[in-house]
Amino acid sequence: MQEKNEHYNEVLKLCEKDFSHDEIIKFLKEGNLLERQYAALNLNCVKSKSEANILMSNFVGIDGKIREAAALKIAELTKNTPELFYDKANYKIFVNATIDIDGNVCRMAINSAINLKQNDDFCKYYAEHTLKLIEEALNEISKFTFKDKKYKINKQIFKIYWCLEALTEFYIYANQNLFMEILRKCSNLSEYTVREKCAKILYKMPKNSDLTPLITKLKNDENYYVRNIFE
Repeated sequence: MQEKNEHYNEVLKLCEKDFSHDEIIKFLKEGNLLERQYAALNLNCVKSKSEANILMSNFVGIDGKIREAAALKIAELTKNTPELFYDKANYKIFVNATIDIDGNVCRMAINSAINLKQNDDFCKYYAEHTLKLIEEALNEISKFTFKDKKYKINKQIFKIYWCLEALTEFYIYANQNLFMEILRKCSNLSEYTVREKCAKILYKMPKNSDLTPLITKLKNDENYYVRNIFE
């Protein structure tokens, strides 16, 4: 309770002041948890690639409250000035944020990535590396034994789920042969939400004879939500 009161008082002090743009950027770069969280939520714009990079540095590898605040702001600012986020160092950050342990961060990472679709170089990187993450997760699942804890499997399923969600928007930039092989493997997983993601992607893709067997399989899936994608 004492810690909560201290945090509350610190937040009040922050909210009572009117910080300049440069001060907010400094908070993002050097501040404590509350200062960074406050700065991310109150940042109105980024004026350069270096400022965008400072904001991006709060997207991964830091306290969850900061990551979520940064995720919301990055999704907003990539709409307005996507070109300031094109630094190649940020490509990996977007990929890693897509499999954050916080689903809200994952969603915002994908939304932000969509805002960068004018950049073909980014799109190819993002598609290639999210596909690679699925490969790695499938490989890990194949090694699990009956005795392995369920949370270990769920952790890999979580990664696959969000990477498939990302590839719904970016699959055209992926290696198509590898992508189809991944879809086939994911369509056989016991977790219906993953099969549902596969169905959504297949529904969106231009139809051809190569897709017919997989579409037919998912149309007859045991789970209603998977079948319902095609209805």
